[in-house]
Amino acid sequence: MEVTTAITSLHGSAQTPVFVLLHGWGADERDLPDLLNYCARGADYASLRAPIAYGMGYTWFGEWAHEGAPEGESLDRQALQAAEAVDRWVAEHIPADRKVVMMGFSQGGLLAAHMLRLNPSRYMAAVAFSGWLAPGALPGDETLAESKPPVFYGRGALDPIFSGDEVAAMSDFWGGHGTLDEHVYPGVAHGICMDEMRDVAKFLERIGAVRPTIW
Repeated sequence: MEVTTAITSLHGSAQTPVFVLLHGWGADERDLPDLLNYCARGADYASLRAPIAYGMGYTWFGEWAHEGAPEGESLDRQALQAAEAVDRWVAEHIPADRKVVMMGFSQGGLLAAHMLRLNPSRYMAAVAFSGWLAPGALPGDETLAESKPPVFYGRGALDPIFSGDEVAAMSDFWGGHGTLDEHVYPGVAHGICMDEMRDVAKFLERIGAVRPTIW
């Protein structure tokens, strides 16, 4: 598996982070860049296209139990393959001295946080919109338990995709392996709302990834 297509804007200061954006099931690389207007306006970014064609878009996982969501060993295997592909793309296209913030939705939300588990020293933080957790252990997990990188996890209270156990697993893992900023949004299903974008902006300001925003 290889990432071969991306939209990039990499013209800013080397002192600022690059946001790597990972879309969800059936979407593409055009899906997420506009979100930065609400939380990291003007930031450098790379929005990657998942390698597997699906319908009118693309998917990071080629097999799933339901609605683009694999489970168990299948999830562990596919999440690792996709994360390794993203990590290779980052190594080839983003200078090693630039910090990287991962951001993704759904499948991409899982992968955004998963990148910290795969390569803890490379990624500064993760923003996971409506993500979940691959349950198997990774070598980087022990490092994360010590370093506790910043992780934002936001989800809708009415999200029908993930079970209570899947949501709890994500919360519990990052509660112990990251500095977790978790938010649940009433009345929201599997999507992103403006309250969430305001919370992400505050999160990114607090960790020094962006300058303060006036709303």
